[in-house]
Amino acid sequence: MWKELAELFPPEGFKVLLTLFLSFLIGLEREERKGTAGHYVFGGVRTFPLIGLLGYATALVSGEQLLPLAFAFAVVGSFLLASYLHKLKASDEAGVTTEISGLMTFVVGVLVYRDLFWIASTLVVLSLLLLELKQALEGLSRRLPPEEVVTFTKFLLLTVVILPVVPNQPFTPFAVNPFKLWMVVVAVSTVSYGSYVIQRFTRGRGGVLLSAVLGGAYSSTVTTVVLAKKSRGNRLSRLYSGSILLASGLMYLRIVVLVAAFNGALARQIRAPFLILAALAILGGLVWARMERRDKEAQEPPDPARNPLEFRAAFFFALIFVAVLVISELVFESLGRSGLYLLALVMGVTDVDPFIMGLTSAAGTATPLEVACAGIVIAASSNNIAKGIYAYAFSDRPTGLPALALLTLLAAAGLLPLLWIE
Repeated sequence: MWKELAELFPPEGFKVLLTLFLSFLIGLEREERKGTAGHYVFGGVRTFPLIGLLGYATALVSGEQLLPLAFAFAVVGSFLLASYLHKLKASDEAGVTTEISGLMTFVVGVLVYRDLFWIASTLVVLSLLLLELKQALEGLSRRLPPEEVVTFTKFLLLTVVILPVVPNQPFTPFAVNPFKLWMVVVAVSTVSYGSYVIQRFTRGRGGVLLSAVLGGAYSSTVTTVVLAKKSRGNRLSRLYSGSILLASGLMYLRIVVLVAAFNGALARQIRAPFLILAALAILGGLVWARMERRDKEAQEPPDPARNPLEFRAAFFFALIFVAVLVISELVFESLGRSGLYLLALVMGVTDVDPFIMGLTSAAGTATPLEVACAGIVIAASSNNIAKGIYAYAFSDRPTGLPALALLTLLAAAGLLPLLWIE
């Protein structure tokens, strides 16, 4: 858009007008602030456009030389520093936002001269948003617990700090790739953290079904145990048993997403049957839960979300993933398909993510594609049987029996893909 507009004016004339316009926007926002501040505030609708034009003119005469540009920037910065020192003497409120906005305005003029119109415009828009949303952002900082900031920092550390420096090559005879290993941790952590954030923001407004949806997105096994325990004495057997079935339906969706991220060929094998199983379980769980009498339904707030990004949990998952990868390959080499299928059956007693991601990494190389596919199917069905037993053990009979029956049916239906995989 900026290129088309530039063709309507002389080249330098358009740049001067754009610099003036963008600088004026910042100055206008600061002028509004000056009128309500009640104390000294630097600049306004005239000063900021002048700073922007100074930045443009300095860049124009400097050409490719950076020294004159840096000197002009230092001069402007010294005036802004003097303004800030004066503000310190004149008022107890000594924010530095206006002075930083002045430096930003100078930089905008330089960017416009160098034909970086989109960057200059984007910086101005973002600056205006940050300036105008002062109260909202400060209120957010007061409402946001420190542990939430730490959690988000951990997530960034896992994803954007550690991942890029991990070696991307196989090691050991089992071809363990550290980069792919950490990618698995990042993928699972992203799903977990996304569910965690949603649950934190919707706490107390979703009830049991929302707990099942969000919990099932990162661990249907843990969700089953939690819902089974909460169901005791609530006389809401269909609501809780249906929610447990729904969480298991989300497990199939999660498996498809995780497998597709790392092995497209394997994902194509399981995608259709797993999506059908997910739809049946989710719809069946919703229908069964909604059969609960409305006047009996007590919308309880979900349990407080637990931080799923503890470093111990991330490293433990990585260790389990490597162990499962090595054990699966050894079992397949020693006992063949039957041994691997038996391992899948045993691994289904706990969370199946490490086992499934291990098979996903080995599928098509150390493990034949159809064997890995069958192993995932068996592990998922075994996990459903285990969850049915957990639901029966941790809840009362009116909830445990339907949950066990529903999950047993889902497990039986989950084995049907073996008929055409083999």
